[in-house]
Amino acid sequence: MEVLKRSILAALLLATSLYRLNAQNEATLQAAFKESYTMESIRKFPEAIAALTKVYEEKSYELNLRIGWLYYLNKDYQQSQVYYQRAVNLKPYAIEAKLGLSQPLAALQYTDKLLQLYEDVLKIDALHSVANYWAGVIHYNRLKYEDASKHFEKVVNLYPFDYDGNHMLAWTYLNLGRSNEAKILFNKALLAKPGDTSCLDGLSKIK
Repeated sequence: MEVLKRSILAALLLATSLYRLNAQNEATLQAAFKESYTMESIRKFPEAIAALTKVYEEKSYELNLRIGWLYYLNKDYQQSQVYYQRAVNLKPYAIEAKLGLSQPLAALQYTDKLLQLYEDVLKIDALHSVANYWAGVIHYNRLKYEDASKHFEKVVNLYPFDYDGNHMLAWTYLNLGRSNEAKILFNKALLAKPGDTSCLDGLSKIK
């Protein structure tokens, strides 16, 4: 009986010790994040990064995501990509990490990787407006108008009064020879952004 009591007491002491250690770690982590936000607010990005690297753990989604963002702000796009990719690997279904990664990929003009990333987002959420819009833009710039239209149509269906969606779908339809539909969309986009030169240019091409 005495041995059992000692075992229970030892287990309780260990649990208490682990709880205190975990609480200390959480407090240290929160302090590091707080410092990073302070440094970011005054645009001292290297200092903001340094605050987090002191407590860095490779398997921490939150640390990788935050450091990826700070490297992006510091215009170190290669390093930003590395940390965002780690966050993506840790949480494969996290859309926020993928959208974060899209920023350094776009800055580096890694268009193939960027398109794949948007397609990965759309496998998780087929109606994601940001992923559909930018996937559409990439296809449009590659003159793949049929592919572009499928993405822009989803954006316009979700946000019928959105300037960007209507504007890009109008140009896409115009390039597909669907002039009547393009005209309607250009005029709708002009309601959202009166006098827009790109829309007026598009309308001038419709006979």
